[in-house]
Amino acid sequence: MKPGHNGWRHLVNSTRYSLKGLRAAYRNEPAFRQELVLCVILLPLAWWIGDTPVEWILLVGSCFMVLIVELLNSAVENVVDRIGTEHHELSGRAKDISSAAVMLALLIAAMTWLLLLIQRFWG
Repeated sequence: MKPGHNGWRHLVNSTRYSLKGLRAAYRNEPAFRQELVLCVILLPLAWWIGDTPVEWILLVGSCFMVLIVELLNSAVENVVDRIGTEHHELSGRAKDISSAAVMLALLIAAMTWLLLLIQRFWG
C-alpha cells in the first residue's frame, strides 16, 4: 500500500477504481452488457420466486457470480492481449480456461433459477 493511502483514502480510491472497472467492462465487453441486462431483468423476479432469505440470496448471488466471473474473464483476456496478439498456446489456454469459468458460472446460475422455479410452481 502506498504511504498515506490507508483508511478512508484507500476506501475512496478503491471504490473509484472499482467503478472505473465496471464502466470499462460495460463499454468494452458485450458479454458483460448482455449478462448485466439479464441480471437487471431477473433480480426483481428473485423477490417473487424466493420464499426465504436463503432462496433469495441464491438467486441474487448466482446472478452476481456470473457478473464477477465475466469481469475476471475480461481481465484475463485484456492482460493476454496486452502481452501480444500473436497466437501462443499458453495465451489461448488462459483465455479458454477463463471462458470455461464463465460457462460454469452460467450453468450454476441456470440450475439455481430453474430448480427454485420448479420448486415454486410445482413443488
